[in-house]
Parts: sequence; structure tokens; C-alpha cells
Amino acid sequence: MKSCIAYGLAKGFDVSELRTHLQTNYRVTEYREVFHVQLHTNGDVFLFPFGSIVLWGVDADSEQRLWDELTPMMIDPLLKPEEDRFTFDIGAETIRIRDDHIQLTDGSPLEMLALSQGVAQSVKLAELEARASRTIDETAHIPRNLAETGSTRLTRRDIGRMRGKLILVESDINHHYALLDTPEFFWEYSELESLYLEMARYLDVQARVEVLNKKLGMIHKLFEMLADEQKHKHSSLLEWIIIWLIAVEILIFLGHDLLKWF
Repeated sequence: MKSCIAYGLAKGFDVSELRTHLQTNYRVTEYREVFHVQLHTNGDVFLFPFGSIVLWGVDADSEQRLWDELTPMMIDPLLKPEEDRFTFDIGAETIRIRDDHIQLTDGSPLEMLALSQGVAQSVKLAELEARASRTIDETAHIPRNLAETGSTRLTRRDIGRMRGKLILVESDINHHYALLDTPEFFWEYSELESLYLEMARYLDVQARVEVLNKKLGMIHKLFEMLADEQKHKHSSLLEWIIIWLIAVEILIFLGHDLLKWF
């Protein structure tokens, strides 16, 4: 049995630079910006523009060398790459996935690519899940403070910064959300779509997308709550300014007209 390993390495690759590097150094075939690299060690590598890579039967030395080559082409590399591991063999009558083992029929590049599409999406989804969960954990004190004291205990500047952070997280996740749809690759190779769907079902992609939706909803509600709090603080500041202006005007009136100070 050989290993099939998927990594989520970065938010994306510089596709133009990646294409040039791969075409210069490897035998490469491109399928709608998905690159299939055949290594001299008989391993197969599939690189996806959204920062995921799937390796079939690649030894550890070749994997490390490829990783080192890809690093300059990564856009916002992840501090801790996401990964998923399988074993596989070739020669089955039909493709099956069970207990993290994949049985391939002929082991053709298209067969591997169809399955790789699902695995690559899964590690990308894991990245988005981790980012959403981390954001929720980091901001959990805000609704807790609001429930206990009626205030977020944040200054207007802090609220502004937190809103900006939430906007970045929400927009970044939404930007990558389309990646979780059925890839355009299957418009041309519709006969392979069943393999992709089988892998997606095995990895619970649809259920995880629904959970991610709920986490996004929580982030959006927190953003709206901070927006209301910021408006409240701004309104309170304006009210106090008006109160002090009225107080000063009264003092001037008393001093000028009644006490003859001016």
C-alpha cells in the first residue's frame, strides 16, 4: 500500500509563477489551473490554486523537496498546515473508500484527480473551519461581558478594531466559499463526478459546510452587536457634549445677566 497525503499549505498559490516553475522543472499537465505533476519517482502530485496539494505515492524526500520549492510561491502560508492522510492501492474492480483506504481501479491521473478534488476541498474547508472557530473563541468574552454587565467593556477604538478584524475574517471566508462548490473540472469530465461526490460524502463536506455557515452566522451577529455598541457609545458621547454645552451656556447666562460677572 502507498500513501495519499493532502495538505492545506496557504491561502493560495501565485498561479502564474507556479505554472512557470512546474513547466520548467517537471512533466506537468494543467486542468483548469489544477496542475498534475508526475515525479521521476513515479509519484503523482496535484496542486490546486487555493493552496492545497495532494500527493499520491510520493516518498518523504521528494515531498520535502517539493515543499521547499513551493514555499516562495505560497500566498500567506499557514502557520500550521492542514492535512489528511489515506492509504491506497491499485487494481480493484470498482473504486471504494473505507477506513481511510482508497481502492483505485487503474490508478489513472484522471481517477486520482477526481478524488483529489474532494480531498483538496476538505483540507481547505478545515482551514476555514479553524479560522472561524479561532475567531469565535477569541471574541467569546465580548457577548459574555455584555450579558453580565450590559457593556462590552471595550473603548470605541477597540470596538472599531474588532469590527475591522471580523470584517476581514468574514470576507476572507466568503471569498473562498465558492471553492466548496462542485469544481468546474467536472463540466468537461462529468463521468468522473461520481468519484468526487463519493469522496466528498466520505469526508462529510456538506455537513461541515453547514456547520461553517452557522459559525459565519455567529461572527456576523457579533459584528452587528459591536456596530450597535459603537453607535450607542457615539450617541452617548454626543449627548454628553450637548449636556456640557447647555451647562456652560447656563453658567454664562447666570454670570452675565444675574450675577453681573461679565
